[in-house]
Amino acid sequence: MEQYFPIIVLALLAIMLFVLPARQRKRMQAQAQAMQDSLTVGMPVMTTGGLHGTVAGLGETTVDLEIAPGIVATFARPAILEIRKPATGAQGVEGIDGIQGTDGPDSGTPGETGGRPADGTV
Repeated sequence: MEQYFPIIVLALLAIMLFVLPARQRKRMQAQAQAMQDSLTVGMPVMTTGGLHGTVAGLGETTVDLEIAPGIVATFARPAILEIRKPATGAQGVEGIDGIQGTDGPDSGTPGETGGRPADGTV
C-alpha cells in the first residue's frame, strides 16, 4: 500500500488542478451572465477596453453605449466588464459651456477636469 501512496497523492493533485479552476470559471461565467441580464437603458458601464459610457440601447447580443453626448457606439454584450455606480452629489468644475468636467480656460488648472462622475471623485 505504501508504494501506491505517491501515485494516489499525484492523482488527487491532478484532479484538484482541473476541478477547482473549472468551478471558479463556471462561477465567474454565471456572475458575468447575471450582470449582462441586469443591464438596463441609462445604466453607466465600463467596457473591457476601459471605455466608460451609458447604456443607450440593448439588443440580443449587442449593447449601444452613449460614450459622449450624441455619440453612440455598438458593443458586443461580453465587452461590458462592469456596471459603474454614478457619483452622488459630485460637483465638478464648470467649463466654458457650463458642462461639468470639461477643460477650458476657466476650468482651473490645465488638465483638471473636476473628477469623473463614474469614479465618484471630484
